[in-house]
Amino acid sequence: MNVSRLFSLLIVLGCSFSSAFGQLNFVNPFIGTGGHGHTYPGATAPFGLVQLSPDTRLDLQDWDGCSGYHYSDSTIYGFSHTHLSGTGVADYCDLLFMPFTGGARLEPEDYAARFSKKNEHAEAGYYSVLLDRDQILCEMTATERVGVHRYTFPANQTKGNLIIDLRQRDSVLDAHLEVINDREIAGYRISTGWAKEQHVYFAARFSTPFYSSIVLDMAQNPRVATPSVTSKAIVGLLNFYTNNQPLVVTVGISGVSMEGARRNLEKECNDFDFNRIKAETQSKWQRQLAKISVEGGSTDQKTIFYTALYHTMLAPNIWNDVDGQYRGRDNKIHPSPGHDVYTVFSLWDTHRALHPLLTIFEPRRTSDFIQTFLRQYEQGGLLPVWELSGNETDCMIGNHAISAIADAYAKGIRGFDASQALAAMVKSTNQDRLGLQHYRRLGYVPADKESESVSKTLEYAYDDWCVATMAQQLGRDSLAKNYFRRAQYYKNLFDPATRFFRAKTNAGWYEPFDPYEVNFNYTEANAWQYRFSAPQDIGSLMELLGGRKGFENQLDSLFSASPRTTGRNQADLTGMIGQYVQGNEPSHHLAYLYNYVDQYGKTQRRVRQIMDEQYANRPDGLSGNEDCGQMSAWLVCSAMGFYPILPGSTTYFIGTPWFEKMILHLDNKRTFTVNAPGASARKCYIKKTTFNGNPEPPAMWFSHDRLTSGGELNLEMTDQPAQWGRGRPEVPVAEVDLVALPFVAKGKRSFKDRQEIELGHLDPAASIYYQEITDKGKAAAPRKYTGPVKVNESGRLAIWADRDGQRSSTDTFHYYLFDNLVQSVRYNTTYSPQYTAGGKEGLINGIQGGVDFRTGDWQGFEGVNLDVVLDLGKSRKVRQLRARFLQDENAWIFFPKEVRVEISDDGEHFQPAGLRSNEVAPEGKGTLQRDFTLDLGGKKARYLRVVGVSLGQCPPAHKGAGNPCWLFVDEIEVK
Repeated sequence: MNVSRLFSLLIVLGCSFSSAFGQLNFVNPFIGTGGHGHTYPGATAPFGLVQLSPDTRLDLQDWDGCSGYHYSDSTIYGFSHTHLSGTGVADYCDLLFMPFTGGARLEPEDYAARFSKKNEHAEAGYYSVLLDRDQILCEMTATERVGVHRYTFPANQTKGNLIIDLRQRDSVLDAHLEVINDREIAGYRISTGWAKEQHVYFAARFSTPFYSSIVLDMAQNPRVATPSVTSKAIVGLLNFYTNNQPLVVTVGISGVSMEGARRNLEKECNDFDFNRIKAETQSKWQRQLAKISVEGGSTDQKTIFYTALYHTMLAPNIWNDVDGQYRGRDNKIHPSPGHDVYTVFSLWDTHRALHPLLTIFEPRRTSDFIQTFLRQYEQGGLLPVWELSGNETDCMIGNHAISAIADAYAKGIRGFDASQALAAMVKSTNQDRLGLQHYRRLGYVPADKESESVSKTLEYAYDDWCVATMAQQLGRDSLAKNYFRRAQYYKNLFDPATRFFRAKTNAGWYEPFDPYEVNFNYTEANAWQYRFSAPQDIGSLMELLGGRKGFENQLDSLFSASPRTTGRNQADLTGMIGQYVQGNEPSHHLAYLYNYVDQYGKTQRRVRQIMDEQYANRPDGLSGNEDCGQMSAWLVCSAMGFYPILPGSTTYFIGTPWFEKMILHLDNKRTFTVNAPGASARKCYIKKTTFNGNPEPPAMWFSHDRLTSGGELNLEMTDQPAQWGRGRPEVPVAEVDLVALPFVAKGKRSFKDRQEIELGHLDPAASIYYQEITDKGKAAAPRKYTGPVKVNESGRLAIWADRDGQRSSTDTFHYYLFDNLVQSVRYNTTYSPQYTAGGKEGLINGIQGGVDFRTGDWQGFEGVNLDVVLDLGKSRKVRQLRARFLQDENAWIFFPKEVRVEISDDGEHFQPAGLRSNEVAPEGKGTLQRDFTLDLGGKKARYLRVVGVSLGQCPPAHKGAGNPCWLFVDEIEVK
């Protein structure tokens, strides 16, 4: 039988085999592998360390290739053993194996092979593909720690080859490969990428002995074949006699050692029975997927749903070896802690729905997650933010391990030291990093001190609420009161004029403001998406937005606004309904907020719309990248008919079910059933509810205890918004009230002659106070603000507010009397609206940009020169001109090639006056600043034209080669 016919037969047999497994038959691992989903189609066990999958993209800078695979591709470079599911940053794809026939092929472009989509197949726990060139059938399955390959070579080939490439795809720090005997090899790969030091050890065994082997150090010239190589560029080549038998390869991996990898291999897969391993792994998947039974709905709906459920069980990944050893956050090997240890915690994403979902179906595993957090706290000093392979990447924002801990504890999950957990939560929120030092002192993160300041403030406030609830449950009332107060710091960034959360700099609002603009004041979002990001205090937020009706109207405007954005191009902003963004996490709770104002029908209509329109049974069936299960967890929760708006509480908020009946099989052996006869896209509204046959009070929520106690929730569905639930709002309110800071409504940081400073506050009942302090430190008496404050010299204004004897924190507005010779600036090229330095006077206001280009005091020009004309007001003798530029090659910002100055008396006709060339190479690492100073020798002129000549494009050796680069400039000073 030829390999093509064998492949067809295996697909038929595979489908028949899977159909016996019920829910397993509805998993389509290709969902999310196209578009921007960033998932992989390969074989893995539930929460397994091994993800054995094809690699079609090796470039770390290819955003849609983050998982190593994209459905649109038709070339496979090989099959590697680690992959990330749906992340927005690339890593993993370690230990690449690739079969071929014929002569030696040592480079990816040589051993890569094309394939046809019709010859590719994937199931939960199984993947196969037929390679076109050599007609090799490649099949994959896996246990938790072992990848299992089966290669069937064509019958007319007596020999087959296998390459092991340890060079792909991030930078190798150290690697090793050795031949143990003619059936076993072993090695390791230590690399740096997103994870700064990732260790992968492996031991591989072969069902057929290889008759020859070559291990090469590709960095050496000439290359010498040896049985063992330690290098940064290793390739191994093994040759087999095929004997018309499939070659089965078993590869155990470990984060501990080669010996640990061998123990994992022997414990989990000590033979070469591919079919048995596949069957056992698929049985594990069936048990996981059978935790939810579904009735009704279309085949596509079931496929989308069970694939989403499958995606929620791909990460976090088991990290300890079979003997319990694991590599800790301190990069040391630790003995078994008495629980399973996990890795890959995408907490900014997954704290919202994935971790709450797992409290329902994986309470024991959730306890292990939290114990893992505490081991990381012991070894690294902090709870994880975004942990990967024992490394803290510090990717994304917030401290959302806190949310996962508080949510689990509130729902009765134990098995961890709650007092230690609280201590870790407190320590993580009291660091002097990532803006927390400013947040604690001021009550917000200033935009000129830290990027993404609005998002950080809002998410820190939510995390503080989680700390408060945990402290309250442990009887730490004083601590709880402090954190409940901090949980309202979000108010300090609410602008009552625009009714958006806005960035603050120098005690005033960051300008210019456009709620549609995507900039570095928000995390992968704009002001629209973060407008409702205070779920811990919806009662106060509702009042800020105009009361119940105003809150409803603002939600309406979110969904009806134009789906456009301005500012930075943000690839994550996908799946837009108005300014609602299903493709990224900050929006995920928003459709459910209508419940708080009794508009249940609007929640139900929007949730049904999102489920129907933003998820599909196609490779591009996810509206955004999967983010380690969060995108799918939203669907799983919503399809069940309820969602956790506020993780850390025990409340689920009712939406609308996607199926007519769902049975949740819980870990405690009880079942919770959601009955919704007739549920459909048309009949998506709830008319009334009963629980266990008893009429339900009209509430839009129920508790975790009710769910875990089991029972039957019956929903009568209708095609029109119903009055069910009206008049029974349950709105989270603040435990401790807070007087917000006042703000500078009008006033410049740099001014000429004199200016008037106006102050404002979001609460009309609050009184504002201020104190003038001169540059020399002389302080006037505090005064109550009654009108504009007039100043004519440099100084600062301390400002605070008081309401009924309760005082806010104190903020400070700094102002400088600055007399620049330059009267105005005319722009021949336009700066980016993302990087304005405050506007047209940003280059001549005496305020210099700092080391972080994102904090607002630099003007940025993308792909074009700086070309400005300075007007001195009258003809003057000009001795010197100085212009400051920034270079940050990691952000694609480079010094100009040269700076030219031309002079003119009429502003139209210019003569060359000076030139200064750049002496710093574009390859210069880190954040660099340089003054380009030009001596003009007292030439007389009124107008100076300043041209900073941009590179235009990133240089050839740069990761952004060929793309437009940036030129960043701040102060231009004329003497």
